[in-house]
Amino acid sequence: MNAAPLIPCIISGGSGSRLWPVSRESAPKPFMRLADGQSLLQKTFLRVAGLSSIQRVLTVTNRDLLFRTLDDYRAVNSTGLATDLLLEPVGRNTAAAIAVAALHVQQHLGDETQLLVLPADHLIKDEAAFAQAVQHARTLAAQGYLVTFGITPEHPETGFGYIEQGAAVGPGFKVARFVEKPDLATAQSYLASGNYLWNAGMFCLQAGTVLSELERHAPLVLAAARAALANGSSLENQQGRQSELALEDFAQAPDISIDYALFEPSDKVAVVPCSIGWSDIGSWQAMRELVPSDDDGNQIRGQSVLHNVSNCYIDSPQRLVGAVGVHDLIIVDTPDALLIADAASSQDVKYIAQQLKSSGHDAYRLHRSVNRPWGIYTVLEEDRRFKIKRILVRPQASLSLQMHHHRSEHWIVVSGMALVTNGDREFLLNTNESTYIPAGHSHRLSNPGVIDLVMIEVQSGEYLGEDDIVRFDDIYGRAPAASEQPQ
Repeated sequence: MNAAPLIPCIISGGSGSRLWPVSRESAPKPFMRLADGQSLLQKTFLRVAGLSSIQRVLTVTNRDLLFRTLDDYRAVNSTGLATDLLLEPVGRNTAAAIAVAALHVQQHLGDETQLLVLPADHLIKDEAAFAQAVQHARTLAAQGYLVTFGITPEHPETGFGYIEQGAAVGPGFKVARFVEKPDLATAQSYLASGNYLWNAGMFCLQAGTVLSELERHAPLVLAAARAALANGSSLENQQGRQSELALEDFAQAPDISIDYALFEPSDKVAVVPCSIGWSDIGSWQAMRELVPSDDDGNQIRGQSVLHNVSNCYIDSPQRLVGAVGVHDLIIVDTPDALLIADAASSQDVKYIAQQLKSSGHDAYRLHRSVNRPWGIYTVLEEDRRFKIKRILVRPQASLSLQMHHHRSEHWIVVSGMALVTNGDREFLLNTNESTYIPAGHSHRLSNPGVIDLVMIEVQSGEYLGEDDIVRFDDIYGRAPAASEQPQ
């Protein structure tokens, strides 16, 4: 048994643009719920929590996803496993993320500590085989190898990179080379040879080894990561350690994957072959493979009425879908966006998200329902000069003390109790009571009770954008420093 501690490191974030309209920038792929109600992030957390001798889990994620991440962990962390978080102010790919993770565990646990690096948005069905593969990887990592996991291919796949196996070493093989995504003929030859594995993007790394190899092959990545960690802010509580990386330093890190920065140039790379029921859930085609088919080859999530329909994937948890005489389609419905795609073109959904982003349309970034540190708001209806929201504030939570320049607001309590700051006044609102917040008034909404506060907010004014907000005080650290406050 390996005596060095093992720290699972979950890399969470990305945009998951091929899974639009469910995956969006503010609620990316790791937070997608599967049919059992659990998110991919929660499944990853539970998978690593079930490994032997795990005392804490490290997560590297974007600062803006902190509270959504904490909410997901809180719902499944029944044993109170310590959760450390490294918060990126800007995305810089996996090399920088793994560099800060290695520096973090080296600082707190030493050079021999092993990192089990896993993407937050992959699915693994055979957890016993996964645990066995981790043990094999740990053996190689203790010998000074940078270890990657290679998935035994089940079919000729053109959407994955490949790893060519070299000489045998312990329970794995040295890596002969990494290969980019091949064309179909090449993928077929790889499958026939039996010497190639799918590159799963999962790693087992000893902290001291990965840092010395980064110093050798990617010194700019390591320098930026070291400065960002040293100059950032951190706190520690009963739940774990939380460090926010310094923006100016982290932004200097090259935007490069760990594969290009380290694994391809290093001569210390080994691979552990495994068959673990792995999927990267990279497209709607991959999602549909998780749902049972009916007699006509359709996979349905939600309510539908079908006539002469075959080989279609329909995902509509909130609205009834009727379909007649269609075949080989992917249909995904959300409250504010509908996707209809040819089943053979599921990889091209990313172009829709890219066009929305380039045009500045909010549908690439936000859903109608948006998570906030204090709860959730849902846009019920909006036009050019008005917007209606349903706002849910969790018990003992509070919005920031804030002000809007261009809009006024009416608040109506539907259930629970609200503590309201409105200008110079502070008062309680009970169910069916309301208040009016004029533009330019400082205001705050809090829930002093023990049940959820649900409120309807009606905004009106010449500009209703979410960026029309001045925060004066905020318990979640979103208010500017005193020197930045308006005079």
